[in-house]
This record gives sequence, C-alpha cells and structure tokens, in this order.
Amino acid sequence: MLSQLPDAPAGDPETVGRAEALRPELEALSGEMERNRRLSPALLDKLHEARLFRMLLPRSVNGLETDPLTFMQVIESVARSDASTAWCLSQAGGCATAAAYLDPAVATRIFGNDSRAVLAWAPGPAKAFEVEGGYRISGAWTFASGARHATWVGAHAPIFRPDGTPVLGPDGVQIERTMLVPAGEVTMVDIWDTIGLRATASDQFTLNDHFVRADHSITRNFARDWECREPGPLYRVSALVFYEMGFASVALGIARASLDVFVDLARHKMQRGIKTPLRDNAAVQTNLAQAEVGLRSARSYLRQCVSDMWRHVCQPDGKLTVEQRILIRMASTHAIHQARNAVDFAYNAAGTATVFASHPLERRFRDMHTVTQHLQGRLPHFETVGAWMMGAPADLTFV
Repeated sequence: MLSQLPDAPAGDPETVGRAEALRPELEALSGEMERNRRLSPALLDKLHEARLFRMLLPRSVNGLETDPLTFMQVIESVARSDASTAWCLSQAGGCATAAAYLDPAVATRIFGNDSRAVLAWAPGPAKAFEVEGGYRISGAWTFASGARHATWVGAHAPIFRPDGTPVLGPDGVQIERTMLVPAGEVTMVDIWDTIGLRATASDQFTLNDHFVRADHSITRNFARDWECREPGPLYRVSALVFYEMGFASVALGIARASLDVFVDLARHKMQRGIKTPLRDNAAVQTNLAQAEVGLRSARSYLRQCVSDMWRHVCQPDGKLTVEQRILIRMASTHAIHQARNAVDFAYNAAGTATVFASHPLERRFRDMHTVTQHLQGRLPHFETVGAWMMGAPADLTFV
C-alpha cells in the first residue's frame, strides 16, 4: 500500500494522539454500538477523558480551543474506526462554539463546571414567543445527533412577539435564536432507525410552552456576530463551516479505511472461476488507483482551503470572507462525494462477501451513503458555488 502523505502540522498533536489511541477500542465496540443505536457508556468515558468533546470549546470555560486542522484530523482518524462516533464529535464541536456567544457566567455554568458537558441541537418546526425575562418555546427538533448523551440541547426557533407578530432584525428578516435547555427537560422521541450512522442516535426532542431565560439563548446567524464574546480566531469561523469541514472529514475517514480494507482483501482474495488473486485484475488495479488519487486530491484541497482560511482569520483583523466560505463549501462537498466514490469502488470490487453484516466494508458502505444524504453532502451546493462564481443570484444560507 502506498504510504500516506504527511499531514500539514496540526497545532495540537497531543489531542490527535489521544484520538489515535482510541481507535482499537472504537473498532471493537462499533458493532455493539450500531446494534444498540447508541455510543457505549464506556466509550463516552474515554472520549471525555481524552477531552475530544471540548476541541472547539473556549479555553475560558476549560475547553481546548484547538485549531481547525487538529479538529479535522481527529474527526478523520476516529471515522476510520467508527463513523458514528466521529459524527457525534463533529456535531458536538460545532455546538460547543455556542459558548463564545453566551454571557461568561452562563457559559461557565453550562460548560466550564461540567467536564462532561455536551450540547446537541437540531432543526425543526418551532416558535418562540417573547415574555418577561426570556422566551416560551414549543416545537419538535429532529436529527439531534448526540442528544442521547448530551447534557444540554439547543432548540432553534424564529422569534415572535406575544401578539404573534414576528420580531424583525434591522435587515427586515425575522430574528431566529437558539434556546439552550437542560437535556433532562426535553421529551426524547426515538426515530433513528436508519441504514447508517445508527449509533449517532440522531433522534427527535420536543418542548411545549417551555420557558427559557434570555441569557440562555444565542444567535446562530453568523452575519449578526455582535453577541460573540470570545476574542480568539476560532470564533471568527461560523459553526456551519465547522460542520462542513467536520462532516467531510467523517466521509474521508470512512473512505480511507474502506480502501485500506480493500487492498488487504485484494492481495489474498481469489476470484471465483479465476486462478489469480483479485489484485491481478487490470480493471481493479486501474479503478483502485483512480479512487486513491480522487480521495487524496479531495482531502488535500479541503485542507488547503481550511489552512488558507485559518491563516487569514488569525491575522489581527482577519474575518471569514464570503469567498473563503464558498471555497470550503465547494471543497467539503467535493470531498464527501469523492469519498463516496472510493467507498463504492471498494464495496463493489470486493464482491459477494460485502453483503454480510460481519464484513468491515458493509457498515462503512451504509455509513457513507447516510453521510451523502445529509445537508452537508447535497449536490445543489455546487449550484450555489457556480452561481456565486459567475455573479448570479446565489442563496448563501448554507455557505
């Protein structure tokens, strides 16, 4: 097998090392976690001990406040062993940036005083009405990855006045906020019976006329950044961009493991009715090389875009630009689909054995095709990028 190209240096190699050290245990637990549709309690203990849920949390509340390259490297490494665990870490990482937008005392209460704090949030139809001291919120939020092991959940909702009229911002657009609620106060609904990423337990939670204090709500509209209280460059990057790079890294990790499994198999597998091993098949040789270069080039381009963005926002007055958001959206979506191509090649070329649940490519195939169905893998993202490049009207909501 070709050696892996060295990574651009991550700023936090110790955290990467702690993630790498967990991989054998992740491999051993992956089947059990998929059957149970939950991360294992023993694994959660190890993840908290390694502080992997705190990668994007501010140092002011006992977080690592690490750099994006470290974050991506950890997520990719974990995904090589178990994609559901990597997905939950990526989701929790983006949610943890919420601490930067909270009053320091509230951020300390939620995150700083609890070494096992995890925030999970999700989209969903909801309404929040202004009342004295805060809001009353009702709704149902679905795809709440990690909510089963979260300590707090975030309920996103448009804001209304008591008379039902929408609250508008200076730009004339209705204000939306995310309400932070202790996980024990929501009603969980088991909906996550899926083909892949089963251990993420991305279930639904509901609230009915629930009061939330005003200081337990944040904006998630990156254009309205006046609430950000953290000066570090990490918080000049939107949570959405962290999801783009994080979930693309999940896909890259799945694909890397899949190609490695396939190469090991091809060296020994005899094709039915043929006296030579699979590795001697010319079509397989060609397709493997193309899958490998597609995966490596997509990974390298994503990391280049993130590295360029990170250097820029680390400047004293550096702010995330629309162009950087466009490039990372393009690179992350491309990486997800190149990863899918690599997994599909490995799964198809490996033959009949992959249809058995015990085969290491079977779960990775299902996980990969669940990733591509997520918002982050939508092919219409390329339409947005292309429109922006040519100066046509482009919806930048998911950029």
